[in-house]
Amino acid sequence: MASERSLRANEDRIRRSGRRSEGVDQPFLFLVILLLVVGLAVLYSASYAQSEYDTGYEISTKYLQKQAVCAAIGLAAMYGFSRLPAAFWYRLAWPLYGVSILLLLSVLAVGEEVNGAKRWINLAGIQFQPSEVAKFTMILLFARLTKGFGGKARDFRYGVLGFGMALLGILIPLALEKHLSAIMLMGMVAVVMMFVAGTKVKWLLAGAGAAVVFVVIYISFMGYAGDRVTAWLHPEQDPGDTGYQILQSLYAIGSGGLFGLGYGKSRQKYLYLPFQYNDYIFAICCEELGLVGAAAIVALFSATILRGYWIALRAPDRFSTVFAAGLITLIAVQTILNLCVVTNLLPSTGIALPFFSYGGTALAVNLGEMGIVLSISRHRNQRKIQEGSL
Repeated sequence: MASERSLRANEDRIRRSGRRSEGVDQPFLFLVILLLVVGLAVLYSASYAQSEYDTGYEISTKYLQKQAVCAAIGLAAMYGFSRLPAAFWYRLAWPLYGVSILLLLSVLAVGEEVNGAKRWINLAGIQFQPSEVAKFTMILLFARLTKGFGGKARDFRYGVLGFGMALLGILIPLALEKHLSAIMLMGMVAVVMMFVAGTKVKWLLAGAGAAVVFVVIYISFMGYAGDRVTAWLHPEQDPGDTGYQILQSLYAIGSGGLFGLGYGKSRQKYLYLPFQYNDYIFAICCEELGLVGAAAIVALFSATILRGYWIALRAPDRFSTVFAAGLITLIAVQTILNLCVVTNLLPSTGIALPFFSYGGTALAVNLGEMGIVLSISRHRNQRKIQEGSL
């Protein structure tokens, strides 16, 4: 409760000083909106052939329409969250953590299977992935724990067991869902946040070693995951099955050349490259926009991520700093993993490209999370609270 009182004290201090909080960080807002607009444009180009095929050549905007609706929802969430104080989220950390675990467990009982994976829940006709909510909840809880632990995060009891037990509450249901990509993603984000919190590097290295052992054991029991590793190492050995997707992705990237074939002129999107509008949408970017266009998109992501970290570093209190850093790290890790998979630097993980890949839940959640970063940016030029736990 002392941590929550310090957040409220900061808000009271601002009110007593007669100063209004600043507006949101305009450069960050512009970068996020630009990512969304470019992402929707790329999605339309990458998906219209699949849309026409799926609708008997009647509708070319099936996937774009659904994504646009979720984008509108996400923008509304971004605006609403940008006006909520950090203390609001601090109070919700533990309740949302419990809700997330219940949602993840409910997938095992009433979840719907899509593309061979049972990771979705359908509520009143609305389909969403609880894992997207769980990612946010983990970051929120870690931010609260970081503030609460303070300097004690250097101790094994808090910096390892404290964070580790909280993380396991979410990872165990994900393991039961066989959702390896989400486990890997959340594990990486958790390590970064633990490092920021002050957990000793030796414990993080030990945890990384344990994670590698877990992944090896997991893959040895999961045939499909083992196939992905084989396809990654030697896609040419089975070009008609396990290696087909990555080979088509590389063909798309290679055929783009320096300046690409032109927007809308991809050949691989005509049902050659599977999931061309989802996990492998960046391959279509490379084919149509070439190396120059692909580099520009990577630069746009980089600028957004760096500006997000700039905001986090200038937040007025420990909780806000770690919370914003965690949300930006989530975008950064997702982006890096997706680009590495598409270019065959890593085996397929099923991780989408933020703001670009088709997926309504992920897009709405990502935009809502950016709204929280914008809220934190309102206090970017205020004096930091001197917290004894620091």
